[in-house]
Amino acid sequence: MILSGEILVDAPQEAVFNKLNDVPFFASCVEGVSDLEQINENSYQAILTTKVAYIQFRFQVLVEITENIFPEKITAKTEGTPIGVIGRLLAISSANLIKANDKTMIQYSIDLKLTGKLGSMGQPVLKSKTKELEKQFAKNLQAAFV
Repeated sequence: MILSGEILVDAPQEAVFNKLNDVPFFASCVEGVSDLEQINENSYQAILTTKVAYIQFRFQVLVEITENIFPEKITAKTEGTPIGVIGRLLAISSANLIKANDKTMIQYSIDLKLTGKLGSMGQPVLKSKTKELEKQFAKNLQAAFV
């Protein structure tokens, strides 16, 4: 499933890029992330807790930054294993940062693969949850520049 969207941030491109590369800050913008730990220069692990429809899921996730081109592109690979249920999460995420006058447009794309109980929930439910997470992330990111 491909998920994509845009987030307009009221800050210069370089500043937005630097914030997105501040992994503890980035994690604080994502609802449900806890226990963040750096594994090496480009890899992190954390717990992601989220509720989709009426079911709560907890994932042990490993995130690897695979591409980092200042100040315009960040790509990451995320692998997750749900805690307590059978399944798997695999995502390749890409964010392109584009100057928009004195603001920055983040165009993102996520190639998401889910198996197990979460994968059986259906694309409309998952897309709705993603849009909810996007709004919260954008609000948290923008707050850093106010």
